[in-house]
Amino acid sequence: MTDHPKTKIVSDPVELVPLLVTFNNSAYKVVYELLAKSWVTEEELCETHDRECINHCLKMLKKGNLIEEQWRTGAGKKPEKEYRVNYLKFRANFQCSMEDLVSMLYISTSNDETLRDLSDKIQSEVDAGNTSIGEIARKVGVKPIYVKGIAKRLPQFDVRGQGLILLNGEK
Repeated sequence: MTDHPKTKIVSDPVELVPLLVTFNNSAYKVVYELLAKSWVTEEELCETHDRECINHCLKMLKKGNLIEEQWRTGAGKKPEKEYRVNYLKFRANFQCSMEDLVSMLYISTSNDETLRDLSDKIQSEVDAGNTSIGEIARKVGVKPIYVKGIAKRLPQFDVRGQGLILLNGEK
């Protein structure tokens, strides 16, 4: 994979969340390592882990902009998407308060009930049509960076500007 030695530059602490979620899971780490070696299809990845794990992992890797995709075609075969790692190096280029950094680390690695409750409240707000990060933060009683961090952790959401979006029409 020496044809694209790109560096992932993270300029916002919120962007750490999908990275930490991905690499805090041993199955996702194996998938990432396979994608770092060569182009691999989803079917080929499913030979190592179950489809649900692969689907969730690919969503998190896409959300973190860690993989690229292209179509693989072969004579007489149906075209399939294949994936590979987008970056081989990492650089953090941001400054934030320790409170915000600790919050992003907590959101990335914790599975406690408080985090689940906040995630459910954010989901309810989005289901009700509220996608404004500032407004959601005010209604659930947390800082906007917390809402962004949780959105980056959940596979069905992403952050666009000052709003949350549903990915692939999921709820």
